[in-house]
Amino acid sequence: MTQLLSPGVWDEVPCPFCGLACDDLRVSTQSSKLEVIANGCPMSCKAFAGLSSSKPTAPRIAEKNVSLKNAAAAAAVILKKAKQPLIAGLGTDVAGMRALMQIADRIGAVVDHMNSVSFMSNVLALQDGGWLTTTLSEVRNRVDLLVIAGTDVVTRFPRFFERYIWNRDALFGSNAREVVYLGRGLDTQAGTAPDGRKPTVIACDITHISEIAGALRCLIAGRHMQIDRVAGVPLSELQQLAKRMQNARYGVLAWSAADFDFKHAELAVQSLCELVKDLNRGTRFSSLPLGGNEGDVTANQVCSWQSGFPLRTGFGSGHPDYDPRHFFAQRMLQQNEADALLWISSFNEKRTPPETAVPTVVLGRSGMSFNREPDVYIPVATPGIDHSGHIYRTDNVVALPLRKLRESALPSVAQVIAEIEKAL
Repeated sequence: MTQLLSPGVWDEVPCPFCGLACDDLRVSTQSSKLEVIANGCPMSCKAFAGLSSSKPTAPRIAEKNVSLKNAAAAAAVILKKAKQPLIAGLGTDVAGMRALMQIADRIGAVVDHMNSVSFMSNVLALQDGGWLTTTLSEVRNRVDLLVIAGTDVVTRFPRFFERYIWNRDALFGSNAREVVYLGRGLDTQAGTAPDGRKPTVIACDITHISEIAGALRCLIAGRHMQIDRVAGVPLSELQQLAKRMQNARYGVLAWSAADFDFKHAELAVQSLCELVKDLNRGTRFSSLPLGGNEGDVTANQVCSWQSGFPLRTGFGSGHPDYDPRHFFAQRMLQQNEADALLWISSFNEKRTPPETAVPTVVLGRSGMSFNREPDVYIPVATPGIDHSGHIYRTDNVVALPLRKLRESALPSVAQVIAEIEKAL
């Protein structure tokens, strides 16, 4: 529970800027800028410091300051006129996403997240064949072999190793844990154990992760392979890794789909999922798909429980329709299939909407700058800073409560959507 230790200093603060949602930060609010004074990482320190309370808070219509009521009315006119509105970005908390789902249903909009290019790789693999996943708590307490495919993890989740791999308070100890990287050019420093043991690195092109996974499946099944290399990796290295994975007591295969920047990345994810299933015939192994930045896991959770479908769902037919290809926001804008865009980004002022000629309404963090000014811009509060709320962690099982840390004149996404609905 977030506590006020002294005037202007908060303890046990959850960080809303990363999928790990680390909940042990100590934050000072004694100046116009927030400062992480304990347990921060480069990402959280920069994000909190950038949340100045002195940035403009007035909504704008065509670059002119207006009241929230007038801005909401202008937004309502744009959305009401649209035959196919698109609600995208979706960088918000649970309450904000619930409000967006409600207005999407009312106006027949499509909903899609700004991170869906990578996020949908996981969704499509899950839908096609299912997966066996674990939680961060299980990783923290049980893992003895961590295999990381195609990512260094710490670029996107800086405290992952500190909190979940080299932590000292694991139920079953962490001294003997082993780390293996699959990839080339990765920052593997964080995988070095506290006692100096280096991680194993199997250098390969991440675009060939599917081939590596397929070879490991063959080896685990006891099949003979009449080749010396797979995707440039000596077969002997893969044979050693297959044995280590089979001998693990609680192994975990982790990846970040955001680092799979190649076509049909969902097939790579599916290959990794099938490898984990094969391993479970003889030992205990789990997947750990890492995501959650910009509220993508939160948005997908709310969309799924309220509509029965994941993101890229539309409501134009009067009921939820899920179509992962046609309801891709970027494609819809490029093909002129959307005639109004409502863009949400309350965590990151740099995640602005794609440049488009369609009428655009932006609910974004204060201080956003645009190459093309949107028709309506309404600065909104940041969850966990300016108002309380909830966000889902990367492992999907924990909704962390966010606490209001300071007074702000900015409305929440949910409050702005309520004003727009009043004007519809």
